[in-house]
Amino acid sequence: MATKHEQILNHIDSLSIGTKISVRGIAKALEVSEGTAYRAIKEAENQGLVSTIERVGTIRIERKKKENIERLTFAEIINIVDGQVLGGREGLYKTLNKFVIGAMKLEAMMRYTEAGSLLIVGNRTNAHELALKEGAAVLITGGFDTEEHVKRLADEKQLPIISTSYDSFTVATMINRAIYDQLIKKEIVLVDDIYTPFEHSFYLHPDDPVSRWHEFNEETMHSRYPVIDQHMRVVGMVTSKDVIGKESTLFIDKVMTKQPMTVQTTTSLANAAHMMVWEGIEIMPVVDAYHKFKGIISRQDVLKALQQLQRQPQVGETIDDLVTSQLQETSDLFEQTIYETRVTPQMTNQLGTLSYGVFTSLVVDAGSRLLHHYKKGDLVVENISIYFIKPVQLDSTLEIKPRVLEVGRKFAKVDVEVFNEKVLVGKAMLMAQLIDR
Repeated sequence: MATKHEQILNHIDSLSIGTKISVRGIAKALEVSEGTAYRAIKEAENQGLVSTIERVGTIRIERKKKENIERLTFAEIINIVDGQVLGGREGLYKTLNKFVIGAMKLEAMMRYTEAGSLLIVGNRTNAHELALKEGAAVLITGGFDTEEHVKRLADEKQLPIISTSYDSFTVATMINRAIYDQLIKKEIVLVDDIYTPFEHSFYLHPDDPVSRWHEFNEETMHSRYPVIDQHMRVVGMVTSKDVIGKESTLFIDKVMTKQPMTVQTTTSLANAAHMMVWEGIEIMPVVDAYHKFKGIISRQDVLKALQQLQRQPQVGETIDDLVTSQLQETSDLFEQTIYETRVTPQMTNQLGTLSYGVFTSLVVDAGSRLLHHYKKGDLVVENISIYFIKPVQLDSTLEIKPRVLEVGRKFAKVDVEVFNEKVLVGKAMLMAQLIDR
């Protein structure tokens, strides 16, 4: 039986794209409190089912697939540029294919303006009208309005016409930044991308006999299975330790471990790897936002995805990528590995000295690279102690000297010293769990 929260989300999911949604309307239609309706609408927004726009309200939008994540909707554009809708509200859910900056003669501008695009232009009413006739939406910069007949045309065509106080260059920069951020999100692998769905998973029910575990064990050679109740919720986990020496007729719920660890479909690969390595778990149940069983994720799935990730070219760069891409590997007279980098303006804080966050990224990356010389697997940093000794100025050249103190089959300790002009400026102790391939 679905909860009220789930019922509201299912209802929102069933609404047609572009439908306007309100807390009061949902509360009345489904006979729930306004508080329950509000919480469900917020969850729907997190899931990408709806978008809330100031002075417009909440509308049902198309949930974007991961491969199209960088395609923005007009509703998202409004939020990015802090815009105001002048007309064509009905089309806010649509996605744009490209944007065109209207800083050219009208005929040249129209050659680039096509259906599904967004024309970014100033106070040029004839350009607004022609763009709408071509099937493009319009973003008017500089805080200007447009004529009433253009607004009516936007309503008729269901194409948004938006006004923003920013200039064209700033708007283009803001939209580009948003697309770039979306590209980085696209590259982050989630459990949802790699788990095995329940249709292809092996799982037990609380009233199954222990003999059922033995049947699965012979078939799959795994020793760990989730236990699922009649509502498809994960209620336990059964391993070989739980069933050893137990009667084969005993019910599974008498031997299982209750309240097992689970991961959500929205959990990142890095987080799942951390949990599985730290807890020494081979298989974990995957659940959705309502804790319903979706499938399983195995250590092999995680390792395979980590390896593929390292072979993929990156489109968007995170701050860590920008910082660590400049690390150059060299060695000293004693053949100790050293990593060198120069402190650029992006790496400093408001005082013009090396940022603490950047220092941490450099230390972790240098330690990780050195460990790769010893172990060809992946690693998860578990603990790091950092000591800042002296501030580091802009344009300084840093020498980072990592030294492996201890490396075992599953665990490593690395000491890292950071020098500027032969003077020690910082130290760190790194502890990491190693994942064998």
